[in-house]
Amino acid sequence: MHNEAQMTLEEIQSLVDHARRYFQDRLYPLQQRMDDEEWWPDEEFRALGEMGFLGLTVPQEYGGQGLGYLAAGMFGEAMAMANPALAFSWTSHDNLCLDALFRNGTEEQRQRFVPKLCSGEYIGGLGMTEPGAGSDALGSMRTTARRNGDHYLLNGGKLYITNGPVADVLIVYAKTAPELGSRGISAFIVEKGMPGFQVAQKLDKMGFRGSPTAELVFEDCVVPAENLISEENRGNAVMMSGLDVERLMSAPLCIGPAQRALDLALDHAKTREQFGQTIGQFQLIQAKLADMFVAIDSARTYLHRGLAMCDDMELTEAGRGEIHKISAAALIAASRAGSFVTDAAVQIFGGSGYMRDTEVNRLYRTSKVLEIAAGTQEIRQVIIAKELLKG
Repeated sequence: MHNEAQMTLEEIQSLVDHARRYFQDRLYPLQQRMDDEEWWPDEEFRALGEMGFLGLTVPQEYGGQGLGYLAAGMFGEAMAMANPALAFSWTSHDNLCLDALFRNGTEEQRQRFVPKLCSGEYIGGLGMTEPGAGSDALGSMRTTARRNGDHYLLNGGKLYITNGPVADVLIVYAKTAPELGSRGISAFIVEKGMPGFQVAQKLDKMGFRGSPTAELVFEDCVVPAENLISEENRGNAVMMSGLDVERLMSAPLCIGPAQRALDLALDHAKTREQFGQTIGQFQLIQAKLADMFVAIDSARTYLHRGLAMCDDMELTEAGRGEIHKISAAALIAASRAGSFVTDAAVQIFGGSGYMRDTEVNRLYRTSKVLEIAAGTQEIRQVIIAKELLKG
């Protein structure tokens, strides 16, 4: 249970409103350059630590804020409204790396890495996906780790790794007992500068541009044994313990941009004139706006239900049962809402919405990846169906 348990929803909302103003003032103006140049605003990201926006779910004694997942999700949506790409990198840092490391790491690992990840001195990421291992991330994994005295030697590669080019610390999964398949995988803390570790290439994306994505290569990469997370061959459990939270914390990356697209569409509908009146007077436009609102508000309500469930349970319960179903469903709802709303917003803007340099176009290009990342829509549907059929 997090300290958020002592906070009311109104108190959380007050904190989020304060953050929203900061994100709008400091992060929103960075969008255009990030999209045009795939530019990474390193100083602004690290400044999030100084402002207390990193390590939201980490206890205060380790440098975090001691909040719960519901509060963190609300912060994530506010950031994603102002700057989706930076919010994408923030989610990878704060949840996929920092929160996971705190939950699964030893006390020595916590003391060594968590405060610096909370302060912004370190940037974090997750190395899971490979060229031949996407939806079957564990079963098809080819990256290996072999014990060699007081260290491990990692060999292989990872692909589509958010924050890969800029990360100081990455949680990387590798097979330590290939003969055991998905039950022979371990999780490691890999640090920038370790011998045998390099960023092979920075990737050019359709959306979330400016959130740096890379291919990583490990060639006899030397990782000290003390950087093993949990126990050898327990990587499956480490991953599953955080997968539901990862899906729930990814959903704000859909809802924030969708809300921004709706706000832009509303402004356009009130000012754009055709046939002697604003287009907002036409019932077909009104129907689109209404459906956009319903999609966003439904997804947000469902997401908050899932995040509240995470705050009320032990994370050892994750990866199965009701929360497994709800988290998959919440991300389905959010990603569908994101794609639907941004598509409708482009339609309302008409020709100008098709121009690459407009904000609504950027939001439209951003929305698609969340139907693929964090487990595809189809994988989420399989998870939900299996849980339903168990009943």
